[in-house]
Amino acid sequence: MRLHFRGVVLPGEDVRDLWVHDGVVSFTPIAGADTVHTSGWIVPGLVDAHCHVGIKYGGGHEDSAGAITQAEVERDAGALLLRDAGSPIDTRFLDDREDLPRIIRAGRHIARPKRYIRELGIDLDDERDLPDIVAEQARRGDGWVKIVGDWIDRAVGDLAPLWSDAILKEAIDAAHREGARVTAHVFGEDALPALLEAGIDCIEHGTGLTDDTIDLMARNHTALVPTLINIDTFPGIADTATKFPAYAAHMRDLHRRSRETVAKAHEAGVPIYTGTDAGGSIRHGLIADEIQALAGAGFTPHDALGASAWNARTWLGHPGIAPGAPADFVVYQQDPRLNLATLASPAWVVLRGRIYNRRDPVTANR
Repeated sequence: MRLHFRGVVLPGEDVRDLWVHDGVVSFTPIAGADTVHTSGWIVPGLVDAHCHVGIKYGGGHEDSAGAITQAEVERDAGALLLRDAGSPIDTRFLDDREDLPRIIRAGRHIARPKRYIRELGIDLDDERDLPDIVAEQARRGDGWVKIVGDWIDRAVGDLAPLWSDAILKEAIDAAHREGARVTAHVFGEDALPALLEAGIDCIEHGTGLTDDTIDLMARNHTALVPTLINIDTFPGIADTATKFPAYAAHMRDLHRRSRETVAKAHEAGVPIYTGTDAGGSIRHGLIADEIQALAGAGFTPHDALGASAWNARTWLGHPGIAPGAPADFVVYQQDPRLNLATLASPAWVVLRGRIYNRRDPVTANR
């Protein structure tokens, strides 16, 4: 398939001609190419850096057909690179589908018994097993491992860390020896210092960040994926936690200051990327909502889009739009930076050089 597009290729500002042949990008004219669009804004394929292909909406394990549908929904929304931050099923069969987004897997969540969502993760009775399990997941994954840093401890009635400081250091070092990066689910404040001091590479959610831990993240270049549209479910979680009033109040407070927390981290220079936490309580295909949420936390529209496009792809080791790069990009009729809501309605989604989800069948600009 030979295709030709013309438009502003972000993050640049120049109008350029872009050709696609054999699934890769070229800036050199290709004879016989089908001109698809000549007046749009062309964005590298969006990144959902925290989602769960394989967790059913509402909870539980997806079957193969359900996982395929989830990936299709992400593709049609323009999310062409997914970091799967923990799945209870093996989704590698999706890699055989050329029509589905590329997936970077972090294996399964690693937690303690009764300290995470039931049946989703690997539960360790003895925390001393954590380094070995982390190393095993690193070998099975795609360069990432996911641990649960904190969760409600019913004995204390509030969020609390799952692991001792020393074992975290051993576990993160074990992942690094395997060439993998480590990320952690963290809602509250108390688990963060030990994770950051141990050299963790990324924090998911991070609602409990303080000035001190933000400074530590910035100095360590630790990434943050705040999952803001998921954080907006905190008040509802609190409403159901009637047996644990301290936990409920804590969750409401974390939600109340979540945008301010992300804004402080951004201002301090913490690298921040978009993730929806789709799967479970969040539907797939909402990457546009998460980008808009970042703008509501102090990002410029350009930077909010970059956190889900060119910057996120670089962070995950995947190219943007460049000669010889895979032809994974999204085309919009209007400049999405002028109105981020435009991101919810891509005109063209191009994945591996093939067009999906044509929203403009008239193709008036051909």
